Amino acid sequence: MQLQFLSDQLGLRAEELERNMALKKLMDDEMWTKRSALMMWTAGFMRLLLVVYAEWHDAHLEVPYTDIDYYVFSDAAALIHLGKSPFDRATYRYTPLLALVLLPNSTLHRCWGKLLFSFADLIVALLIRKILNLRGVSERQCFISAATWLFNPFTFTVGTRGNCEALVCAMILWLLLCIMSGRVIQAAFWFGVVVHVRIYPIIYVLPVLLLLDGDYVKMVAKGSSNDPGASSRLKHSLRSFFNWPRVVFGAVSGSVFFALCGLFYFIYGTQYLHEALFYHLTRSDHRHNFSIYFYSIYLNDDVGLTLAQRLLAFVPQMSVQLVLVAFFAKDLPFCFFLQTVAFVTFNKVITAQYFVWFFCLLPLILPFTSLKLRWGGAALMSVWTGAQVHWLGWAYLLEFRGKNTFLPLWVASIVFFAANIVVMVTIIRHHSFCPMFQGGVLSYARLKSRRIKGE
Repeated sequence: MQLQFLSDQLGLRAEELERNMALKKLMDDEMWTKRSALMMWTAGFMRLLLVVYAEWHDAHLEVPYTDIDYYVFSDAAALIHLGKSPFDRATYRYTPLLALVLLPNSTLHRCWGKLLFSFADLIVALLIRKILNLRGVSERQCFISAATWLFNPFTFTVGTRGNCEALVCAMILWLLLCIMSGRVIQAAFWFGVVVHVRIYPIIYVLPVLLLLDGDYVKMVAKGSSNDPGASSRLKHSLRSFFNWPRVVFGAVSGSVFFALCGLFYFIYGTQYLHEALFYHLTRSDHRHNFSIYFYSIYLNDDVGLTLAQRLLAFVPQMSVQLVLVAFFAKDLPFCFFLQTVAFVTFNKVITAQYFVWFFCLLPLILPFTSLKLRWGGAALMSVWTGAQVHWLGWAYLLEFRGKNTFLPLWVASIVFFAANIVVMVTIIRHHSFCPMFQGGVLSYARLKSRRIKGE
């Protein structure tokens, strides 16, 4: 009887301890949720102030705050408003969709686009929190991860200066969220749209299709699976490979992409194809280019790159993409991040706005790294930023002082390339691989809070 009494007491204490821990977690989550709301309001107000400040800055200072591309977007929108082609504006090399969404620049106020891009910044932060919540990440870690996007100087200045990359980032994160939620058709639709807006997300098609395997089919079908019965092994393998999520994703995304391209080709003719599509596939520009290929592009500016030179740039880029997909496709956010960093690093043209492409994916992998931000993370940021500042120093002497620094600038490009490789390898080594789906269900991360401590 005494043993039974002790056993009952221990059981009651264990239940009480479990309840207290659950209550503490609930209170902690509620606290971090409130802090997240305050952070969003702060980030939004900060962006609004920067948009207002840009008006004063541009009117009173010699070097404008507003990105030159924003004037190009606005001029293209004004041309559409007048019933003309946006491509009548020199250097407008984007989808007409962008000019269409910026029509209020001509009808309401010229700051409309900046406000829209800044709002997209905030949407990206909300999507980061939602994706991490679905992966079982705590509210505290979601808060820290979202803050790395909202208060990153690259991201909030790019949007408030009038660059459209935040719209692309929001669509990519929405694509991830749709895949995680089993909404294949929505994911396919937005994939078609985002590839139409920006060509580079086409690199994500292979890992997405690989992820849509038998586990994903079970998840979407809520645990059901098809019994191959007496079907041949080959037929079953083909049926498994060409399952309905893959077929639907390919058909819908392809249809959306070609429908949009066909529509604008019908309206604007070959000018649309050359400016919005072919230009980006063959772009070779040595100005403001961090790439290791910029010097070769500069030396061949009159004649253009040869086929061998283009292959020399393309083959390593494609090879790295295939290797990353083969190893990390199941951990889709991590795969997207590595693919994007590698794509930018090995590209023939690299401008500062390209960095935003992987900055929106970085918060999704922070809870899964064993790097401590105060030491390992700070060291990586110092290496990457230092290499970039080193490059900018030589670029300043070339652009504003008129000094011949092409050779040192090329060496700086090689150093920056090496810094990107070091960052990628270090992140891979410290990443905790977490497949998105296991056994037909969305897998939850089992993370330790130390993973993103500032120790």
